[in-house]
Amino acid sequence: MKWISDTKIDHLRALASQPDLSATKYTIVKELARGGMGTVYLAEDTELARQVAIKVLNPEVVDEDDRQRMLREAQIIARLEHPGIVPVHDVGMLDDGRIYYAMKYVRGRRLDEYVAQGDSINDRLRKFQAVCDAVAFAHSNGVVHRDLKPQNIMIGAFGEVLVLDWGVAKILRNAQFISSEDQTLKLPRRSEPEEPTDGRTANGTVIGTVNYMAPEQARGETQLVDERSDVYSLGVILYFLLTKQPPKPRADYADLRRPREFDSKITKQAEAVCLKAMSIDRSRRYELAIDLSADIGRLLDGEPVSAYREGVVDKLGRWLSKNRFLVLLVLTYLLMRIILLFTSGR
Repeated sequence: MKWISDTKIDHLRALASQPDLSATKYTIVKELARGGMGTVYLAEDTELARQVAIKVLNPEVVDEDDRQRMLREAQIIARLEHPGIVPVHDVGMLDDGRIYYAMKYVRGRRLDEYVAQGDSINDRLRKFQAVCDAVAFAHSNGVVHRDLKPQNIMIGAFGEVLVLDWGVAKILRNAQFISSEDQTLKLPRRSEPEEPTDGRTANGTVIGTVNYMAPEQARGETQLVDERSDVYSLGVILYFLLTKQPPKPRADYADLRRPREFDSKITKQAEAVCLKAMSIDRSRRYELAIDLSADIGRLLDGEPVSAYREGVVDKLGRWLSKNRFLVLLVLTYLLMRIILLFTSGR
């Protein structure tokens, strides 16, 4: 009897688990990532001769709620047309009832992998500002991400920053993002029930990722989850970018190691911005992601930030840092004058 190797068995299992896309214009190349709700594949668009990423609902979760959640994710991404959000090209339903959608295939690295390479703090801050801008755009359209973390942020091959995985996004009640007549994507052969737009899942479970969730989100207080909840998650991401260490769950500031305890080169201003975004008290956070982005921009430009009240020494230090070349030029000139005075007197 000829035995089949474990490698071949694993390969056969992978092939058997792949969705049947024969009725579509896509052919699967390989699996890219697998999550609890869906699996992402690299695929070939046979009509346009290009590679795309296709997310397909996992077979074990094919019910009406998960189907609708996948549809909402595709709809949300498709309507958030922004350079920092991956565009959706197509959406449909397979013969077995599973939802899929095709999106741009992004070649690059996740943010946590990118940070591990050791770029400068300023470079990390620029990438973070781009994340804030994409999230701010979503907020302006009444959409809260609810699962922001380094693993859901991609740095492309040319430095572009993309926010991924909008599958658990919350549409705010007062948003005009989706009209009441168009809450649900229409697909052939099925009509889908509308998912609640108040942030509740069908089974009422807490949504998000431990350590990156805002306190109100972790407590399941869905009525309080809004833009400031995303701001908290952005603050945790900023903490990670500054320290390269993810913070542990905490009850208040006493439980948190401040960023400057990891690295004294982190400025007081940067630390203050991070801690304001991560405030346990949601009323003390930045109200919107655009406000956080603005303070990051001021940090990069050497300007005072709203999160930190400067003293005289701070102002002087910031001025010296911002005008380093001018100060060096003046000091060089003075040194040359002193040398000339001494040499001419001999």
